[in-house]
Amino acid sequence: MSHNSFGHLFRFTTWGESHGPALGAVVDGCPPGLALTEADIQPFLDKRRPGTSRFTTQRQEPDQVEILSGTYEGRTTGTPISLMIRNVDQRSKDYSDVAAKYRPGHADFAYDAKYGFRDPRGGGRSSARETAARVAAGAVARKVLGEGVTIRAYLVELGGDAIDRANFDSAEIDSNPFFCPDAAAAGRWEVALDAARKSGSSLGAIVEVSAQGVPAGWGAPVYHKLDSQLAAAMMSINAVKGVEIGDGFAAARLRGEENADAMRPGQDGRPKFLANHAGGTAGGISTGQPVVVRMALKPTSSILTPVETITREGEASEIITKGRHDPCVGIRAAPVAEAMMALVLADAMLMHRGQTGR
Repeated sequence: MSHNSFGHLFRFTTWGESHGPALGAVVDGCPPGLALTEADIQPFLDKRRPGTSRFTTQRQEPDQVEILSGTYEGRTTGTPISLMIRNVDQRSKDYSDVAAKYRPGHADFAYDAKYGFRDPRGGGRSSARETAARVAAGAVARKVLGEGVTIRAYLVELGGDAIDRANFDSAEIDSNPFFCPDAAAAGRWEVALDAARKSGSSLGAIVEVSAQGVPAGWGAPVYHKLDSQLAAAMMSINAVKGVEIGDGFAAARLRGEENADAMRPGQDGRPKFLANHAGGTAGGISTGQPVVVRMALKPTSSILTPVETITREGEASEIITKGRHDPCVGIRAAPVAEAMMALVLADAMLMHRGQTGR
């Protein structure tokens, strides 16, 4: 059985392939009465949309979303919300070589090994094109969360070059094509990615996503921890090979007193935290601190640099992947990370309300 659904009380299922007529999502469990139209979803899809700069794939997709069910007169009805995004700029002929050979680092061989059959056009179901449906579903999740929870993702490293946290400026995130909060780093990344793109290669990246306004208490021990759900959500994104919550692996290099998120008396009986090494969770439950997650994305596997591979018949060969591909998938992964954060938090909110009534 394939698993194309995620979530529990707030659950979504994505469908469609990179070069099919359309792709989309079905969102189930959305409370009724929420204001929702295509105009509420489209701005998030526009951030992820391809072809917006020379640093992303030049596939020209408008990514216009259509709401097919689940709303009436601009409000959710409580029934499944079906969202569809049509594919309009496929070039399947670019993948004729991929049908006969496996792209190292891509899902080609693994899909063949599992199903004995695969759709080579753009990677089919394994394509990052699928994430457009997640972004649409994530926009619905934001409606569930309300304006009190704000979510923002940004790149903190590209090609091994990290931002300077002292230069962090949230106003810069939407001012450059990298969703980068450090203007100086964005300038360096432009040069580095241009060089990689022109040489037929690609670069990896690290994306950080932070949720502000999450109240204390969301999440549940022991097997449904908020951080475990977030890790699963982020790891499900194409090309993600590592996830950190809070300090993540850096916490292993700290002493106990350094890693502790010390507390002092705060307002309304709530603690005032002096640090956030834990990334907004403790025991798998939110603490009221910002929820912070980072994910590492590998370099794009589809490149113009020749790579040794084998054919479907097992013969030695070499492959160059033609077509239109992102030289760094981490850039357009930022809006996807925001969507997955929203989807996990909406589910956690409804589960918390169902158990505690709050």
